[in-house]
Formats: sequence, C-alpha cells, structure tokens
Amino acid sequence: MSSRMVKVYPRFERLWHWTQMTLIFVLLFTGMGLNGVHGLLPFGPAVMLHTIAALVLLCVWIFATFWLFTTGTWRQFIPKMRGMTKVARFYAWGIFRGEKHPYHKLLWRKHNPLQAITYFGLKILVFPAIWITGILYLTYNLWEEVPNATLWLTVIANLHVLAAWVIASFVVVHVYLLTVGHGFRQHVAPMVTGYDCIDLTPEQEAYLETNEPWRLQS
Repeated sequence: MSSRMVKVYPRFERLWHWTQMTLIFVLLFTGMGLNGVHGLLPFGPAVMLHTIAALVLLCVWIFATFWLFTTGTWRQFIPKMRGMTKVARFYAWGIFRGEKHPYHKLLWRKHNPLQAITYFGLKILVFPAIWITGILYLTYNLWEEVPNATLWLTVIANLHVLAAWVIASFVVVHVYLLTVGHGFRQHVAPMVTGYDCIDLTPEQEAYLETNEPWRLQS
C-alpha cells in the first residue's frame, strides 16, 4: 500500500460535523443553565434557544441519516473487534510514550475500531435516548393525563440529563484526543479541507487517478 492525501470527507459531511458541533454546544450550554449549573441566561430565553437548537439538530440528523444510507457511508460506523485491543492500549498507554498509532486509515474504513464502536453506541443508544426523552418532555401537555404522569416525567427528565452528560463526556474526550499525538491542527485539518492521509492499494490508487483524480492531492 501507499500513503496518499485523499479527500475522504465530502463537503456535506464536513458541514454536518461543524453544524452538529455548534448545535450540541448550544444545547449543552442552555441545558446546563436550565439545570442550574449557571445563570448566564434567563430561564425563558434558555428554554426557547434550547428547543430551537434541538429541533434544528433533529432535522440535521434526519437528513444526515438519509445521506449515510443512500451513499453507503453508514458502513464506516459498523464496529469491528479486529485491532480493538491495540487501539485501546495505544490510547491508554502508548500515546503517552510517543508510540505511533496502530491503525492506518483506509479508503473504505476511516474510523479506527474504538472510534467506530463509540460512534455506533452514540448513534444507536445515546442519541435516540436523548431525542425520545426530549420530545416526551416537550410534549408533556399531550400526555399529562396518563396515570403517574408526574413520576414518568421525573424519570424522563433524569434520563434526558443522563444522556446529555454522556454526550458532554464524549465531547470532552473527543477534544482532548485532538490535542495529543500529531497535534491539534493535524487532527482538525481533515474536517476542514476534507483531505486526510490514508493507505491505498495499487488498485485503489489507479482507480482514483483514472476516475476521481480530484480526490487525490498531489
């Protein structure tokens, strides 16, 4: 295999990433305000901003899900156990000793095993949990006559906050990992330019040079 700079993140994926990042930060900020962590926003405007950001993000996720399945990109997020131990050891130990990352990005596999299983868990468990609980909380007036509705509302609210803290923890770890290894700029640059260094087989390189030369950076 040969290492080449290849455009692996199309424009929509980059736009989706940065839009999602901005909206998640807005949701975490307003959500913390609603839960008394800070008092930087009045309650009413915080509720309105939180609701608007949530609805916009829901629309973005629906469209992104459609894009993932129509382009086949969803396969990138299917976790595989092969190489998981090596990658986990690298983040727990090797990264502090200056070792090289054991995983090399491939054209058909941008995410290492640990990234894939993390993103898979978020998309399958955490994101649906926060959306379902958030929508139930927002529409409480439609089901407030249900027996033990106030108890259910308390459970829903706590599950919503728990899912939010899981997402917040992911953001903290994600940003931290961007600062180690090759450096912050090298980690972030691919999601800005779309180009990243990946390993190509001779067949893949020949195909891209012939059919999609715009994806190769000379």
